[in-house]
Amino acid sequence: MARPGRGPGGDFRNRYFRDDRPAQVERRVAAICADLGIGADDMAETALRLVLSHPAVSTVIPGMRGVRNVERNTALSGGRPLTDEQLATLAGRRWQRNFYG
Repeated sequence: MARPGRGPGGDFRNRYFRDDRPAQVERRVAAICADLGIGADDMAETALRLVLSHPAVSTVIPGMRGVRNVERNTALSGGRPLTDEQLATLAGRRWQRNFYG
């Protein structure tokens, strides 16, 4: 899995992902993957499906750094939302607000 916060010197992620935060993120992602029975490569798709599972959301504009991201994200168009069980599992993994404050 790519480690967050490894951008160039002025990249905002360097502030958010300082100290042991990359390790914290990796542990959280690993726990979510284990809970849902998915691989780390499926996390971005799962995040989009989570957002699209909310009835008030009809469109998501995710960032895309390459053609592979574009292809994977557009493949979700009109796709299936997360199940009630998956939503309940993710609700138990909700992060604290201001985690990076």
